[in-house]
Amino acid sequence: MTHSLRRTLIPSAFATIAILAAVTACGGGDSGGSPAPAPAPAAFSPSVALMTDVHFEDVYGDFKSSSFSGIPTTSGKNATIRTMYAQLTSTRLFNENYFAFRAALDDAFAKGIKYVALPGDYTDDAQPVNVDGIAAILQEYRAKGMRFFIAPGNHDPNEPFDDNEAGKNDFLTQAGREQKVFATGNAACKAADPTVVCTDQLKELGYENIIARLGDFGFMPTSTDVLWETPFSQYTSYNYTDAKTQSALSNRQFEICLEGEGGAYKAAGEAALGKAYTRCGSLVDASYLVEPTKGLWLLSIDANVYIPNANFDPANPKVFKGYDGAGNAGWNKVLTHKKHLVEWIKNVSARAKAEGKQLIAFSHYPTMDFYANQTDAMKAVFKSGAFQTARVPELATTQALVATGLQLHVGGHMHFNGSNEYTDSTGRYLANVQSPSLAVYGAAYKIVTYKSADVADVQTVALNDVPRFKELFPHYQAEYDYLQASTVPADIAKRWNHGVLDTKSYGEFTRYYFGELSRLRFMDEYWPCEMKEAATGLTLQQMLVLSQLNTAVTLAQLKDAPGIVPLSATCAAAGTPPASPVAAPATQLAADWVAATTKARALATAAGLDFDALAAVTPYEFYGDFHRTVYAGELALRDMGELRVKQYKLLMSAFPAAPAAIVKVGDKPSDQNAVQVAFQSQFKQVFAIFKGLGSGKPSGHFTIDFKNKKLVNADTAGVSFN
Repeated sequence: MTHSLRRTLIPSAFATIAILAAVTACGGGDSGGSPAPAPAPAAFSPSVALMTDVHFEDVYGDFKSSSFSGIPTTSGKNATIRTMYAQLTSTRLFNENYFAFRAALDDAFAKGIKYVALPGDYTDDAQPVNVDGIAAILQEYRAKGMRFFIAPGNHDPNEPFDDNEAGKNDFLTQAGREQKVFATGNAACKAADPTVVCTDQLKELGYENIIARLGDFGFMPTSTDVLWETPFSQYTSYNYTDAKTQSALSNRQFEICLEGEGGAYKAAGEAALGKAYTRCGSLVDASYLVEPTKGLWLLSIDANVYIPNANFDPANPKVFKGYDGAGNAGWNKVLTHKKHLVEWIKNVSARAKAEGKQLIAFSHYPTMDFYANQTDAMKAVFKSGAFQTARVPELATTQALVATGLQLHVGGHMHFNGSNEYTDSTGRYLANVQSPSLAVYGAAYKIVTYKSADVADVQTVALNDVPRFKELFPHYQAEYDYLQASTVPADIAKRWNHGVLDTKSYGEFTRYYFGELSRLRFMDEYWPCEMKEAATGLTLQQMLVLSQLNTAVTLAQLKDAPGIVPLSATCAAAGTPPASPVAAPATQLAADWVAATTKARALATAAGLDFDALAAVTPYEFYGDFHRTVYAGELALRDMGELRVKQYKLLMSAFPAAPAAIVKVGDKPSDQNAVQVAFQSQFKQVFAIFKGLGSGKPSGHFTIDFKNKKLVNADTAGVSFN
């Protein structure tokens, strides 16, 4: 099942082991004189919590600047926070996730979980104020007995070397306005711009300075580790002294070039390419394998790939501008630019199998399709580049990773909750678990526990109730008041719905946030014009009627038939009118709409639904639900409830089997298409994608059966569009 923080805490795996061991040691009540037999070794490992994409920002961090110290609070601390508008137009929160992270750690600690992995983007952009802030929190919980294992993400570091020009435009002032805060190397700071606050607390750290601050959390070995190694380690026999020596960053370098990985791979690469590699420099690979307790291997993979770009200067290769960001590279580029990693993963996987180790691999990036295998369909219907489909691993990439023998990988990056699996032609199997972000709708973390050598249990703990999540809301009220009073067009465009401040729980808050994110950003960014018009203008009832509409009235004629269908020809291009257009479009469309309504009502009745109740599902609810399902999968369906799920299932089966093709003028629909044509063609696909996203592999509570190569749903209360 999917656990919520509101529910009774479950005992951890190792707590159960301790209880069983104690019972066995007491002899189980045996009154005989012979000693009790030694307890059998545990058949499974301690549980590991995985918290991805925390995007930690220290909301009470010190900018060490006399120009701006934040907003005074009643606690005596100053709040250094981003605006609500900045949050509502970002795919992650910046402020409230501070409290969500603490809530997740408290919950994991209460469950007895000792080991916590953070697969990348644990800070928002690796600024000193945030790196030091999260380090302090991790040290606090480390003192309680927890251990943390970090993997790098594309936000930490943003670039492989320090960026002293970075900063943000949208910190919140006490007056509710935006404040720019930049690192001292920024051009505005060099020009002494009086509107900008300058502090190196906002520069973005590269590998060297991140690891110097966070080495205690996996990047460096500890004396208690059974094993700790990097892709470059060479041990005769493992010992802590050698591990410390080999953990030095000078021993964890590889050569990367524009065309691929250099070093030992350069000659073969150049021969295959037929020319010399260019723009070559050395970077840190922060990957490591650790055995924190006997039998459990945690493989932290640095899958960041920073490819040298046109700004790369071989005479000064440590300038951050010389490398592209890693966000869109992922595992696709690991295969070409970090070949040593693939070989090492293969070696680790083989050793784990031979030695009976229980291996959990994690990196920031997914290893296979994370859209419930809906990627191609999404590319076909939405805008080019929508939903960041460029980040989906290619099939060949997945196949190459399956070939390493790795069986379990946990990824993040996309902020999604989901699962997928792949079995190749030789029978090798890999399960990819997408752990959702703590900073978005569907906020949750995963708990992975090996139940045996062949079965791993995965639970999803939803963060619905988060203490203190409203602590900063009074400051947003000042922002809201300022935007409402301002007559500046740029301020008016940033107005947001006050209802977000009326939410009663973190789950409700993130749900509202995603509705606003959809309205303020996604609808423009992802949906073609005519699809946006329909999605933002039609209730679910009107969509059902349109799915049944059959009229000859064209989009161009809607101007002569107002008030019947809430669509227009605004997004269409002028086409050639038919020889015999409908003579009385208003009369004809009204009659056709009545006929379609009759059909739609009959469909609803047959499905056991109230046709009139469909009108209550507003456009805002529909497109919010769609985007929430993209991110949270089955967690979003639970949030919708059975009635809403049933209503959407009706639409998923309502469209014609073969809708008429859209006639286009260039890349736009012609205004001579009949009113229903574009909608039926496009939204049949939208609802098919919606169904696929909500009917993917188990992603709440499930097991991974490595022997039979399948994911098994362990949640009998699961909700699906199937």
